[in-house]
Amino acid sequence: MVSMDFSIWAQTDVGLKRKQNQDSILVEKKLGLVVVADGMGGHKGGEVASDIAITTAKKIMQDQLMTGDKVNPRDLVEKIITVSNKNIFHEAHVVNTELQGMGTTMVVGIITEKNIYFGNVGDSRAYLYKDKNLWQVTEDHSLINEQIKAGFLSEEESETAAGKNVITRSVGFAEEVDVDVFEREISPGETYMLCSDGLCGLISDQDISDLFQANPIDKVTPVFVEEAKKAGGDDNISVIVVQFK
Repeated sequence: MVSMDFSIWAQTDVGLKRKQNQDSILVEKKLGLVVVADGMGGHKGGEVASDIAITTAKKIMQDQLMTGDKVNPRDLVEKIITVSNKNIFHEAHVVNTELQGMGTTMVVGIITEKNIYFGNVGDSRAYLYKDKNLWQVTEDHSLINEQIKAGFLSEEESETAAGKNVITRSVGFAEEVDVDVFEREISPGETYMLCSDGLCGLISDQDISDLFQANPIDKVTPVFVEEAKKAGGDDNISVIVVQFK
C-alpha cells in the first residue's frame, strides 16, 4: 500500500503531574499506520481505553493486509475508529463495568501511495509542517472550539478561557461515534505531526513551528516533549512526526 519513502519518530511521556501515562501511540511503518490515543476515565480506565484503541487499529490494518481486498482508505480510517469505539464501550459495559465512562481521543493516520488520510475524534491533533509554516489538519471536538465556531470566543480569547480540556466527542464513551476524515495528497518534503493535547494544549502553534525550524527533524520529537514539560507538563505528552523524503 505504501510506496513513497518516509521516516517516523515517536515518543510518549507521562509528563510532570500525572501518576500514570494514559496516552497510547502506535507506529506501524510497513502498514502505513500511525495513531495517537489520549485516554480518560479514572483509575486505569483511560489507559485501558487508549490501549484498546491502538490494538484495534493494528488488528484491522493487519487483517486488511491479509485479505488484500481493495478498500477506500477513508472507509478504513472510519472503520478503525468506529470499531475501537465499539470495543471500548463493550469492555466498559459488559466485560468490566467498573470502567464505565472511560473513553479516549483518537487521531489516526493512514499513508497510501500518494495520499495521507487522517481520522480524528476529540482534541488530539494532526498537523502539516511545510515551507516553514504549520497548519492544523484536523479539527478539535472541544467545548472551546465549539464556542469559537459559534462566534462566542475569538482565537485569542480561547487561550485563557475556562474549559480548555472539555471535549465534546470521544471514542468509547457512547455506543456510537461520529468520525471526521481528512485527505491530503502527499508532496515530497512534507512533514506531518500527530500529538495529544499534552503537547498542543501547552505549546502554541507558533512555538511548534519555531521548534520545527530550529531543530533537525530526527531530533525534534524529544524537544517537543521537553518543551511541554517546561510549560508545566500538566498532562501526558505524545507526539509522532512523519517526514516524506
